[in-house]
Amino acid sequence: MSIQAKAKVLIVDDERVHRFMLRSMFAEWGWDTTEADDGSTAVAAVEQGPFDAILMDVRMTTMDGMEALKRIHAINPAIPVVIMTAFSSVDSAVAAIKQGAHDYLTKPLDFDRLRTTIEVAMGHRQRDADAHDIGQPFGNDGHIIGKSTPMQELWEMIVLVAPTEATVLINGESGTGKELVAAALHHNSQRIKGPLVKVNCAALVETLLESELFGHERGAFTGADRRREGRFVQAQGGTLFLDEIGVTSPGMQAKLLRVLQEHELQRVGGQDTIKVDVRILCATNCDLEGEVAAGRFREDLYYRLKVVELWVPPLRERQGDIPLLANYFCRNFADKNGRQVGGITPECMDVLNRYPWPGNVRELEHSIERGVILMRGEYLDIGALPQAIQRWAGINPSKEVEEPSTLKEAERILILKTLEETGGNRSEAARRLQITRKTLLNKLKSYNIS
Repeated sequence: MSIQAKAKVLIVDDERVHRFMLRSMFAEWGWDTTEADDGSTAVAAVEQGPFDAILMDVRMTTMDGMEALKRIHAINPAIPVVIMTAFSSVDSAVAAIKQGAHDYLTKPLDFDRLRTTIEVAMGHRQRDADAHDIGQPFGNDGHIIGKSTPMQELWEMIVLVAPTEATVLINGESGTGKELVAAALHHNSQRIKGPLVKVNCAALVETLLESELFGHERGAFTGADRRREGRFVQAQGGTLFLDEIGVTSPGMQAKLLRVLQEHELQRVGGQDTIKVDVRILCATNCDLEGEVAAGRFREDLYYRLKVVELWVPPLRERQGDIPLLANYFCRNFADKNGRQVGGITPECMDVLNRYPWPGNVRELEHSIERGVILMRGEYLDIGALPQAIQRWAGINPSKEVEEPSTLKEAERILILKTLEETGGNRSEAARRLQITRKTLLNKLKSYNIS
């Protein structure tokens, strides 16, 4: 059931008398109603505000229910739609369900079944909000969250590829969850007993990256006061995840290619050859094929890395997953911060569903974390969302929420805001805040910001 005191139901029917009867009955059942006399009017109503459920006729004058169903789900796929018609047809029922309808009723309506169907639809929506994985959880790295078609297809590929030894190239925009996909591949592989070692290639200059990956001998360079094993050796028997592989220099690419071909390496400043048994997973948010064409990325390395290529869809292409993600993050950050959160208001969820999320899941996660920290009431509402999202929704951001009461709170808000603006890029956020990345990481840990 909706978290509101009264559920909001949209009644869509071109028969005024039928709408009146339904409105009266729904009022007796404790539901608020809005009426629309045509599919086009219903679409406009959904664009204006959220509903917990929609009861819609099929046969209408300007826009029929099937077309309206398609357009409504394009706007907000989380709203359950129950189709009703006087023209009972198995074909129509199948078509409605395939197009995303929650259920199908025939006129004259059985009122007991009507009430049960709408209650189940609203309960189904809440259960969807409570669900938070599309497959099995893996390790301590979290869950892949989503039940949309693109995410189901991704999960099927993960299940198929994970048990193999294939090198995998994970493509996707920044903030889509490529690291989680890498973790899923490792934790569902035969190397599960070995370590999963992660390296962000963009966070280190070439000389430091070489030492980080291959290790170094004592005295190899200034400050090398002892021998250090690199990440390849640390990942022995397990998986090495190279994030942002597209930014590596030509020299580093040549060295990586040698390790992939020969399964051996040398420490920086060393002469000994070390055999390594490591599965390589890579990720990038850039067009590696375009980088190859431009001469900035080695073609032979590119084809070595993309034995299997996975694409992590942006959040705008999996809009139906937004309620699942938002509710999962809300519960998670409420627990971490010791906050009592009843849930997310329908109005706030409606804005979350509509917003384009250029920073993808990472931006949504940071927005919910900020909202949980700054919310004033029992439920997460629009006023606690980042100002950029409020302005996008045509709302004047609340100054009350933005004014911290302590210096510590002000610093926390500034860090969250900077992370928002940089799409979660910690190195860039540290640069803008004029602090070192290590200092930023310490502050994130002290403020319990994930």
